Amino acid sequence: MTLTDFMGLLGGLALFLYGMQMMSVGLEAAAGNKMKQILERLTANRFLGVLVGAVITAVIQSSSATTVMVVGFVNSGMMTLRQAVWIIMGANIGTTITGQLIALDVGAIAPLIAFLGVAVVVFSKNEKLHHIGNIFAGLGILFIGMDMMSAAMKPLADSEEFVSLLTRFENPLLGILAGMIFTALIQSSSASVGILQALAGSGVIGLNSAAFVLFGQNIGTCITALLASIGTNCNAKRTTVIHISFNVIGTIIFTILCLVTPLISIVQGWTPSNAPAQIANLHTLFNIVTTILLLPFATWLTRLAEAILKDRDETQYEETQYHLVNIKNMNAEKLGNSAISMEGTKKEIMRMLGMARENVHNAFEVFSNNNANMVDDIEAREAYIDYLNKEISRYITRAITHETTASGSQVFNSYFAITSNIERVSDHAVNIAGYLNIIQEQQVKFSDIAKKEIKEMQSVCDRLFEVLVELDEDAISWHTKIACMEQKIDDMTSEYRSNMFSRIQKGICSDEGSILFSEMLTDFERIGDHALNISDEILKVVLVRNRTF
Repeated sequence: MTLTDFMGLLGGLALFLYGMQMMSVGLEAAAGNKMKQILERLTANRFLGVLVGAVITAVIQSSSATTVMVVGFVNSGMMTLRQAVWIIMGANIGTTITGQLIALDVGAIAPLIAFLGVAVVVFSKNEKLHHIGNIFAGLGILFIGMDMMSAAMKPLADSEEFVSLLTRFENPLLGILAGMIFTALIQSSSASVGILQALAGSGVIGLNSAAFVLFGQNIGTCITALLASIGTNCNAKRTTVIHISFNVIGTIIFTILCLVTPLISIVQGWTPSNAPAQIANLHTLFNIVTTILLLPFATWLTRLAEAILKDRDETQYEETQYHLVNIKNMNAEKLGNSAISMEGTKKEIMRMLGMARENVHNAFEVFSNNNANMVDDIEAREAYIDYLNKEISRYITRAITHETTASGSQVFNSYFAITSNIERVSDHAVNIAGYLNIIQEQQVKFSDIAKKEIKEMQSVCDRLFEVLVELDEDAISWHTKIACMEQKIDDMTSEYRSNMFSRIQKGICSDEGSILFSEMLTDFERIGDHALNISDEILKVVLVRNRTF
C-alpha cells in the first residue's frame, strides 16, 4: 500500500465519518423532536414499542441516539424499564438500515446527491430545507468517502501480511473483540459497519472473518448509552444493562450458529457478488432474529438487569447539601441528549419553583407567628435557590450551544427566563420576611385591618402558585387564569395602598408601619409580575412543542 493509497484511505474515512455525522444531525434536527414526542407517548404494547424503536432509529440513523433518549426518559420516570426493553430491541433493528443503504451501488450518483444537498443548504433560507439539505449532502459525502476507502484498500487485497492479519478474525473471540473495541472507540456501529463493508467491497476481508467482527460491533455500540447513564438513577443504568445483554446474547447465539451451521454460506448465497450487501444482510438478520427470540423474554431481561443492579437509595444527598437532583448527565453535546437535557431541566426548574413557593408562603407566615427562626429558614432556602439558578443557567448555556433545532433553542431560552424569574420571586419573599427585623427593632405595630390584608395577600399568593405548578391540558386557559390572578394582585395592591393612605389620614397608621406596608405591597405586586412572566414562558414552551409535533 503506497503513501497515496494511505492518504486516500484517511481522506475517504474522514469523508465517510463526516457524512455520517452530517446526515445523522440533519435527520435528528428535522425529525428529532417528533421522535421524542412519540417516545414520550409510547403505549404499553410490546410490538408497537419495537416498531417505534425501529422507525425512530431508521429515521435518525443512530441506535445510540435512540438508546440515549430512552436512558433519559427512564431516568426522568417518563418511561418504564419494560418499555425501554422494547424500544432498544427496535432500535437495534432500525440501525441496520444504514448498512443496507451503503450496500446499494450508488457511488456513481453520490456526487450529484452531495451537490443537491449542498445547493439546498447554500441557497435556501428555510430552516427545515436546511436540515433536508444536510441529510442529502451527508448521504452523498458518505458514499463518496465509501468509494475512496474501497479504492484505497484494493491494493491491500494483494498484501499477504494484511490478509493474514484479517484472516485471524475467523477466530470468533478475536473478531468479536476487534469489532467491539473499534466501535467503542468511534461510538457508532453504523460507521464501523460501513467501514467493514468498505473492506469487504475491496476484497480484503470475507464474510467468514467479517461476521464475528460484525457481532462485536453490536456490543461495542453500547458504550454510548453506557456513558450517557453515568450519574443517572438505578433504572436508567439498568436500561444500559438491558442494551448490553441484548447484544451479548445475540452475539452468543449467532456465533454458535456460524460455527455449527452453514449460516455464513447461506447469507453469501443471497448476494454472491456483493460483499457489502452480505454484511448488511447478516447485520439485519442478527438483529431481527435476536429480537424475535428475546421479545417473549422482555420481563426476564428486566429482572436480569434488576438482579445485576440492586435498588439503592436515590436520596443520597442530605438536605443541607446544595445539589442538582434531575440534571446529572452533563453530556449535552451527545447526539440524542436534547430530550434528556430538556426533561431534566424542566424537572429541576419545577423543584426550584416549589422552593420559591414555600418561601413566599413562609414569608407572609412570619408576620402571623412573629417567628425569627422562619426568617433564617427562608434565607437558607434563598441561598439554595440562588445556587440552583446559577447551576441550571450554566447547564442551559451549555445545552443550547449544542441544540440543533430552532424550537429546541426557544425552549431552552424560555427555561433560562423562568429560572431568573423564580429567583426574583424568592428575592421578594426574603424582602418580606426581612421586614420582621425592622418591626422588632423599631416596635412597629400594624392595625388589624393591615394584618387582615397581609393574610389576604398570602392567600392569593398561595392560590397563584398552586395554579402555576399544575399546568392544565388546556395551556391557553391555564395561562389566562394566571393572568387574571396577576391582575387581581395589581387591583389588590392599588386598593390596599389606597386603604393605607386613608389610615394615615385617620392617624391609625404609623410612619414606620406605612413605609413597611408600602414596601410589602411592592414585593407582593412584583411576585405576581414574575409569576405571570413564568407562565408566559411556560406557554411559549407548550406552543413551540405542539407546533413542532
